[in-house]
Amino acid sequence: MKAVRFYSDQGLLPEASRSGGGHRRYGPGALERLRLIRSLRALDLPLPEVRRVLHDEDAAGRVLEDAVAVRLRDLGGELRALRWREAALRLVAECPPAERAEVLRLLGVVGVPPSTAPMARFWRAWLPARMPARATSAFLEAAVPQPPDDPAPAQVLAFARLHAMTTAPCPGGRRPRPEVHRVAGAGGAAALYAGLAEAYELAGPPLRRARDPYPGEALDAYVAAYAGAYGSRDTREFRRGLAARLAAGPRLDRYWELTAVLLTPPGGRPEPTPGSADDWLRAALERDNARSA
Repeated sequence: MKAVRFYSDQGLLPEASRSGGGHRRYGPGALERLRLIRSLRALDLPLPEVRRVLHDEDAAGRVLEDAVAVRLRDLGGELRALRWREAALRLVAECPPAERAEVLRLLGVVGVPPSTAPMARFWRAWLPARMPARATSAFLEAAVPQPPDDPAPAQVLAFARLHAMTTAPCPGGRRPRPEVHRVAGAGGAAALYAGLAEAYELAGPPLRRARDPYPGEALDAYVAAYAGAYGSRDTREFRRGLAARLAAGPRLDRYWELTAVLLTPPGGRPEPTPGSADDWLRAALERDNARSA
């Protein structure tokens, strides 16, 4: 009865009259309306949404569909957060006692569900300041790994380490960008990264088959990306100079190793990352240069 009075006070179950003793009386449709209210509440729909469904009879179906869609989206986020918390707890439970304090420190600064915003900021500081927005978005989509919805403990740890890596202070306030990329300028960098994305995609199949690096279509696209950014041609001399420049640039191997952990399902084969594809193509370039020496 308390629930009936509550719904009545909220205007969801209008009373028809009152008895001489002050008891509420309801019309013939009240029981069916009460059943509908309870069904909607059992689906965890908030009272404002229940009220909209009840009061907008002409659009009740659409209102209900919208309310259910919103609740499904919210519930998906809640379940994802719970799965991350479960995996984080398993990680703490399974890690050696000597490593537990460090693991807790890493986990303590990562939100649940985890945000990729720190990684995006890391790469934005790494990219040319005036690079076109569309090119920047495409680069970030490739470079920033999305955390899995149902992670293994190792993936939670990998994400926490990526978070720590990308939020660590950097001398001078800016990430070291390879000279081979910097000299291309903002416009050249956009063309360069678009060409590299194509080369990485071409390198994906041989990487998945664990083939050794070899010259071919993927390497040609890789070299063409650099040559186009510099306004040069793909010549033997250019390939030798490119290999020397690439070897002298800073590396982000740890970032891509951790990214591979996030992208690879437990028990599955490692998925190629931009880092592993770039390593494979560099090795193919070195092999190609060695053959022509």
